[in-house]
Amino acid sequence: MDWVYIEDLSKNVGKEVELRGWVYHRRSSGKIHFLVLRDGTGIAQAVIFKGDVSPEIFEIAERISLESSVIVRGTVREDKRSPGGYEVGVKELELVHQSEDYPIQPKEHGVDFLLSHRHLWLRSIKQNAIMRIRDEVIKACRNFLDQRGFVMLDAPIFTPSACEGTSTLFQTDYFGTPAFLTQSGQLYMEAGAMALGRVYCFGPCFRAEKSKTRRHLTEFWMLEPEAAWFRLKDVMDLAEDLIVAIVERVLEKKRNELKTLERDISRLELIKKPFPRISYEDALKLLAEKGKPLEWGQDFGGDEETLISQSFSQPVMIHHYPAEIKAFYMARDEHRPELALGVDILASEGYGEIVGGGEREWRYDVLLKRIEEYKLPKGAFDWYLDLRRYGSVPHAGFGLGLERTVAWICGTHHIRETIPFPRMLERIYP
Repeated sequence: MDWVYIEDLSKNVGKEVELRGWVYHRRSSGKIHFLVLRDGTGIAQAVIFKGDVSPEIFEIAERISLESSVIVRGTVREDKRSPGGYEVGVKELELVHQSEDYPIQPKEHGVDFLLSHRHLWLRSIKQNAIMRIRDEVIKACRNFLDQRGFVMLDAPIFTPSACEGTSTLFQTDYFGTPAFLTQSGQLYMEAGAMALGRVYCFGPCFRAEKSKTRRHLTEFWMLEPEAAWFRLKDVMDLAEDLIVAIVERVLEKKRNELKTLERDISRLELIKKPFPRISYEDALKLLAEKGKPLEWGQDFGGDEETLISQSFSQPVMIHHYPAEIKAFYMARDEHRPELALGVDILASEGYGEIVGGGEREWRYDVLLKRIEEYKLPKGAFDWYLDLRRYGSVPHAGFGLGLERTVAWICGTHHIRETIPFPRMLERIYP
């Protein structure tokens, strides 16, 4: 009798199998017990008739509790009424561990309670589905860039300098020297692009933002491709292709998980090229038409991003922002130097920014001036300036926020559910 996973029950109809998992739900009806088991790959019903098993086994099934770990053996049969569409007629049941007083019950729990029990909340079917979609998004990102000749290059977590602004740095002591948790791997990917041509990193980033919005975490994961000789249009095209590839792969491989989350798949099926591309100034006009005017030079907040993105069925690309609201390294338009050669991509359905990027300033004198203007410590950026001293070329890249992308694809209201153990302004446990 072979041990199989629940996701493979359809291949074993009529066969005797062994399942190993946990009791997700149970109910009894006189001489029959129904145990809904989960094993991480899916859920399935195990049916225990009193006449098919020993009195000892039937008694165990009668007192077994939620999240007890078990091994069942029996015959697989198809049953459309059963969770997952298949069930096992049990002949043997082995109780591995009896779970007592499992805190998460089949009832409504508050968010704070669930987050405090995140280590257990992950076992729920919907959280399982989100984590599996997250995994598929990661695979899609890596596969996409690998196929286009990008080299995976790891960026350090400890850094001597800021990338996105000094006000959101987590500082730590590095053997007597101040160091910071990385905000982005971008600067190091620029070095990698000068060595390897096309590179990317995929890892955690840290922002000490005192924000409680549904779109912010203090620790999150970001995909950051960077390429020598790329210009703004090149990274816009690359990001567009990447987003389409991610959505297509999730629709192909994780449709059941999307169904579990009750996601409106028709909205995702609309995600095709080309995406609308509008300038920052066009976006200001759109906001004015929607009754939420902004002054030129102001950045978009969550409300503005929601209004803009809800105006399109596709992700929308907004380019040529005012340079003063962008990072020091952003190149500027030679015809309108007050504008940065950057782009943000807002996901559809009001989910906000999922991509930010553009061209980097590649001229030594100009970059040095920017570092001075932004009052950054020049010594911490000597290595970064070296990239402009020795064979500098135009280059560009972007960062894609994994959790925001997953939240959009899953239709999840809050970003905290898209990472296994969220870190937020007032939460670092568990």
